[in-house]
Amino acid sequence: MKSRIVFIGSGHNGLTAAAYLARAGHSVLVLERRHVIGGCAVTEEIDPTNEPGCRVSTASYIASMLNGQVIDDLNLGSYGLRMVPCEPGVQAAFLDGDVVSHWNDTDKLKKELARVAPNDAKRFFDTEQELKSLARYLQPFFLETPMDIEAKGLARWKQLLTLWRRFKGMKESDASGLIGFMTGSLGEFLDRRFESDKLKRLILSNSLYGKHGGPYHPGTAMGLLFHLLDSGENRQQGFQGHVIGGMGAISESLAKACADLGVVIRTDATVKEVNVHGGITKGVTLHDGEFIEASAVVSNADPKHTFLKLVDASHLASDFRESVSNITMSGPCGKVNFVLDREPQITGMPSSHTPVERSLFTLIPTLQEAEDSYNEARQGLIPNKLWVDCVLASNVDDTLTERGRHVLTCFVQYLPFELRDSNWEEQRETLGNKVISIIGQYVSGFEESIKAQDTITPLDLETRFGITEGNIFHGDIALEQMFFSRPVSGWSRYRTPIRGLYLCGAGTHPGGGVTAAPGYNAAKVIKRELG
Repeated sequence: MKSRIVFIGSGHNGLTAAAYLARAGHSVLVLERRHVIGGCAVTEEIDPTNEPGCRVSTASYIASMLNGQVIDDLNLGSYGLRMVPCEPGVQAAFLDGDVVSHWNDTDKLKKELARVAPNDAKRFFDTEQELKSLARYLQPFFLETPMDIEAKGLARWKQLLTLWRRFKGMKESDASGLIGFMTGSLGEFLDRRFESDKLKRLILSNSLYGKHGGPYHPGTAMGLLFHLLDSGENRQQGFQGHVIGGMGAISESLAKACADLGVVIRTDATVKEVNVHGGITKGVTLHDGEFIEASAVVSNADPKHTFLKLVDASHLASDFRESVSNITMSGPCGKVNFVLDREPQITGMPSSHTPVERSLFTLIPTLQEAEDSYNEARQGLIPNKLWVDCVLASNVDDTLTERGRHVLTCFVQYLPFELRDSNWEEQRETLGNKVISIIGQYVSGFEESIKAQDTITPLDLETRFGITEGNIFHGDIALEQMFFSRPVSGWSRYRTPIRGLYLCGAGTHPGGGVTAAPGYNAAKVIKRELG
């Protein structure tokens, strides 16, 4: 007899795992605390009262690592998922009026580098090939359960054999390079390799989103590899895409796949407690007192929320709870979303650029300014030199807005989760005004074009989306919190100390981003255990 499985949260990883488990014949119920599904992958109106019909990807905003295996397995294209490649993939605007584009087209990129970094061009392309080669070594690990470092006997030998096969052809230079990227700093790597400040800042633009640490912190170089993993329906290395309909279209396509497989999804259903008896999960209790029995419970919530809020402390060992408490969270970012009455004209944007090519622009500080900003944020301050990544989604997708309107979504870092001598309710307007002021340095008349605005602070990411300390990755992406140490050592394989309770969210291997990989991996483990 197949089991009844209850999911906590309808983020994209939860929907992914729910679909696979329903396809295996299980009865699946997904419970979502909000009125809308999708977790951080949602498309919502910015100001439904004053500017109805103007929608934006509220939180996550570009599809950069969505796994092609999941797209194919669940046939998401047939449920309306459509992605337009970002071209250029990254684009940085500078205060001197220059705009530098990282084209996917090699010939166009060569011309761009000859213009802004002629002494670095050859080294850049050599480096890109090196990075792509090293990323391919990591690729297989992302769609499988982390190694069980405590395995014994035959299981241990199987793991070692798999590792040997994957790395047997690796050169010594590749091995040292892989270790260097996983442990070294992005800033030092870029300073060693390149002369051009603009090129270094262009690379920084796409390598350090939502992560603790300025570019000179150890471990920050790994972002160079993670963004070169295969993704998208064509499984391209480093693929980035605008999702037609916003990021919520990913969640909606997954929900439609779930519905056709028999999954039931309930919104406005907040889980208060995971019910445990004798170390075994029995189901969940909602805030309204309703008890829902289940053979297994799968939490798409982050580890801290799951174990420190939903499970009574008496059911968990004190050292396990301490390990969970020590997970580095404290998200360093926020969002500001705008409705505009005209397209912002970036100073220096080439007139030859098409609307799609004008849809991305990052207002990026220097490496040292980014480092200083992180250090300011650690002290509880809102830095002056904020890093603002902008996507003018309406230039790509006219279904998001009403006629005569544009929507602009801005990812902002570094920000403190807790402010010194103040709070985010008092400083929300300050943050919004700083972002407006920064954009105004590149766009004449920007403030006058604003018709509506939604400023999302780090605290809002916690209260609105339910992610502890506003960490969009459910735990920092750092080597000590990755692979067999994610979420904590000894419990990296989607299981938990409570029998029948599993994790499937970004707080598990391989981590955050809209990848669907944690959900895919968790479903495989749960299917094996439940039959």
